[in-house]
Amino acid sequence: MSLPLDGMSAIVTGAGRGLGRAEALELAGLGAAVVVNDYGQPGRDGSGEASATPAEEVAEEIRAAGGRAVAHLGDVSDHEQARALVELAVETYGKLDILVNNAGILRDRMIFSMTEDEWDSVIRVHLKGHFNTTHFAAAHWRTRSKESGGPVHGRIVNTSSEAFLAGSAGQPNYAAAKGGIVGLTTSTALALARYGVTANVICPRARTRMTEDVFAGFQEPTDGGLDALAPEHVAPLVGYLASPAAAKVNGQLLVVHGGMVAIVERPRVAAKFDSSKETFSFGELDELISPYYEDRPPNETFAAAEVLGLKRG
Repeated sequence: MSLPLDGMSAIVTGAGRGLGRAEALELAGLGAAVVVNDYGQPGRDGSGEASATPAEEVAEEIRAAGGRAVAHLGDVSDHEQARALVELAVETYGKLDILVNNAGILRDRMIFSMTEDEWDSVIRVHLKGHFNTTHFAAAHWRTRSKESGGPVHGRIVNTSSEAFLAGSAGQPNYAAAKGGIVGLTTSTALALARYGVTANVICPRARTRMTEDVFAGFQEPTDGGLDALAPEHVAPLVGYLASPAAAKVNGQLLVVHGGMVAIVERPRVAAKFDSSKETFSFGELDELISPYYEDRPPNETFAAAEVLGLKRG
């Protein structure tokens, strides 16, 4: 019996550990050949011999289970390294079918304490990193579609965060980058639909090395059960979105964790005011808008903090 992703190839960025590793293993288990990307250089063990990087270890884990995988050591926030990553997938497997953008870093700080470098580095890795890989993958799919005269199988799964949806006060750089990724995803979804490509974005909640401080207060199970914050709760959704079964899912945002998937609806217009003359005056705006917010709870903003309360059951 064939697997859902048989004959396909995938890239997973930031796949040496945590969420990316779980996603790479899931895609391989569904039949895809995987390029396991992560940032880093080979180290040395105690004897001076070269030691495997996390990306190489994950690729070996996939091969040991009977799958196909190669490692790519590179920084996706670097445009040329992202180009090399996509080229590696095409050269190794003949084509690229799936791109999972997961790589990221945290530099948490309140807005009044954040340094320029802390802002720039998070925006660069998350937002520019997503753009770089998407740019080269999109060009590949567009070329293939034109050559074949029809749509191709192309899937992009991007990674946003509840920090964007809920407005995380101590993560202005991270929330901004993750919000930008949602905009990038919806734009990409519309631009590439004609070629058979879909682009969706997930907001996962997972306990990883990057988020260990964020979720320090969430206790792990003591009965041997699967942690509600385990990356393995997220990976199956990525596998589904990467498959032919999800052909009609495009430009969507999904929250996923702990055995739960929630589809988040697009923003809707809550109120509309028209000027009595050609344009508004200050006084008219005050008369119309101020009463609208008079009894509004002070913490009710455009942010959707209620997503933080979502859980299975």
